[in-house]
Order: sequence, then structure tokens, then C-alpha cells
Amino acid sequence: MVLGILTAIAACPAIIGTTEAVRQGQKKNAKEQHRGLKSNLVVSCLSTSRGSSEINGGVVVLRNNKLYVAVPAADGPAIRSDHLFAGYFLPYPDQDWGRKGEGLVSTITDEPPQLNWIYVDQDTYEIKYGTRVESEPHLVGPWDCTRMEKRITLEGWEGFMAVKEGQGLWPLYFDRDDNGLEGKVFKKRILEVELTRKERRKGKDDGD
Repeated sequence: MVLGILTAIAACPAIIGTTEAVRQGQKKNAKEQHRGLKSNLVVSCLSTSRGSSEINGGVVVLRNNKLYVAVPAADGPAIRSDHLFAGYFLPYPDQDWGRKGEGLVSTITDEPPQLNWIYVDQDTYEIKYGTRVESEPHLVGPWDCTRMEKRITLEGWEGFMAVKEGQGLWPLYFDRDDNGLEGKVFKKRILEVELTRKERRKGKDDGD
């Protein structure tokens, strides 16, 4: 009996350790599940510069192979070709960035469902979307997000810019050189923005 009690006591740390490891693994998996869920992107612009209120709180849309900030209808007519960003993280073929991140995809149509890769044009630094063949010559990742607020990052940092190109037209750029898009954008209003993943509203007929 004494031997049995001693054996049980000796086994307790191992049991506790195994239970804790399983619990931590489940917790990690729950935290990572969001990466594979389709999410919209919301734009935040904390600048006090002219134009910031126009895009602050706007959502990201896809239009003509580029990503734009959708502004209220009062600031510009809605574009019929706009498609609301609905994307998630996905390993990019033949790329392994480890813990630094993954590729990023978004739907480009609802019916039929179709995905494209999100990438940064290596020449212009515009954020675009396209097929694998279209994206391969450009910056395709690693995309990631901050742990707490789920703000999007690329290459480990946030360098996203919105550039005004006309009434209600604000395409997104990535300031890869961290110099305010010097040499890429000329004589246009440039505002630093944050892109935050927001869970899509769940409809009645949506699956689990």
C-alpha cells in the first residue's frame, strides 16, 4: 500500500506536466484558429492631417487588381467593381518563413468563390492582388498580425500608407524603405494607416 502511494506521488508531477502541456497546446490552437478565418480589414488613420477623417474607419476593398480604402458614398460614388476584402493567412507555395508569417489571400468574387494572393508590387510598392503567377515576382510575405489587436504586419512591421489619387480614391501602399514612399509617389497626399483584421458578420445561412 505504501509503495502504491509513493508511486502515485512520484507520478503526479508527470501527470500535471502532461495536462499542462495539453492545456497550453489547446490554448495555442484556439488562438491560431483566427488565422484561417475570413476577415475584413478596417483602416485606422490617427493623423490630424487633412483627409485623415475621410479614410479613418473605412474598410479595404479590391478593385482593378489593387487594394483601396472604401470611403463613404458622400465623398465619392461607389464603384460597382469593388469587392470587400475577405481574407486569411495561408502558406505561400515554396515559401517557408517559419514564425515570421505566411502568405495572405482574399476572395475576389463571391459567386463562384475565387481566391487571389495579396502582394506588394516590387517596383511601385502598391498593394495588389493576383494569381500565383502574377504575384510570384513580387513581395508575397511574410504577412502576419499583432497578437492583441490583430493589426496586419508585413516583413515584421507596419508600414502601410494610403495615397490620395482622386476624389474618393485611396489605394494602399507598403512603405518598404521606410522613407515616406520617396521615389515612388510624387505630389500626392500620403497618410500612414493601420490595417486591422475584423471578424466578418455571420449571416443566418453561414456554415460553421
